[in-house]
Amino acid sequence: MSALAACLIVLVTVAAMELVAWASHKYVMHGFGWAWHRDHHEPHNRSLEKNDLYALVGAAISIAMFALGSPMVMGRGVWQPGTWIGLGVLIYGVIYTLVHDGLVHRRYFRWAPRRGYARRLVQAHRLHHATVGKEGGVSFGFIVARDPAVLKRELRDQRARGIAVLRETAED
Repeated sequence: MSALAACLIVLVTVAAMELVAWASHKYVMHGFGWAWHRDHHEPHNRSLEKNDLYALVGAAISIAMFALGSPMVMGRGVWQPGTWIGLGVLIYGVIYTLVHDGLVHRRYFRWAPRRGYARRLVQAHRLHHATVGKEGGVSFGFIVARDPAVLKRELRDQRARGIAVLRETAED
C-alpha cells in the first residue's frame, strides 16, 4: 500500500469518525446506552464517569483494526487498511479527548476560549447539556459545531413541542 493511500485512509477515517460519533451519541448514548451516559449530564465531583466506558469501546475498535492490519496477528490474512483505519480512530480519540474532555468540560486544562471556533465548540456543547434527561437535545457531534444561535432556536422549538425539558439556566 502506498504512503498516499495510507494517509488518505487515515484522514477519511478521522472525518468518518465524527459521523460515527454523532450517530452513536444521538442514538446509543441518548438511547439504549443512557445508563452509561447519564452521569455525564448530571453534576458530580468524581474524576471518572460511567460515560468514560465509551472511550474504552473506541479504544477496542482501534485495537481491533490495528490487529486486522498486523501481519504478526493475522499472518497471511492481514488486511492492510486495518492499520490505517485503527490509526484514524486513535487520532479521532485523541482529538475528542483534548477537545471534548479537555476544552469543553475542562477536565485537563482551564483555558476558556473567548472567540473563534473553539468558543463555538464550547457554546454548542453547553447547549447540548441544556436539556434534562435523554430526550431532545442538539449538537451531538464533538468536533463539528453548528451556529449556537440556530441551536438555541432548535432547543426552544423542542421545548414548545414538548420534546425536550430545558434546564433553568438554558431557558433565557
